[in-house]
Amino acid sequence: MTMDVAGEELADRVRALLTLDADVEEKRMFGTRAFLIDGHILVGARSGGVLLVRVDEEHGATLVARPGVETAVMGPRTMGTGWLDVAPEVLVDDADLAFWLDAAREDASRDR
Repeated sequence: MTMDVAGEELADRVRALLTLDADVEEKRMFGTRAFLIDGHILVGARSGGVLLVRVDEEHGATLVARPGVETAVMGPRTMGTGWLDVAPEVLVDDADLAFWLDAAREDASRDR
């Protein structure tokens, strides 16, 4: 599956905000532009400009109640609350996007 323009634009925005972290790696995975820290997915830019966010399950259970957020679906599987899809309409400015990047980074640092 190839990425569309909205997904590529989101990947560019994520890349710009994550450039301060030298340990961030970028990979194409499952039709998503994934951004990883220490080999673990932090976030992914998906087609349609949807942001895939990996957080711990407990934090995700709280975050999924926010507008424009739902449990991620990958192929036929609905993932747990540790994988969230954030709609492009709630990622309009960089402060909104930074909130989600920070949430993912915070939870990833707890897992290390």
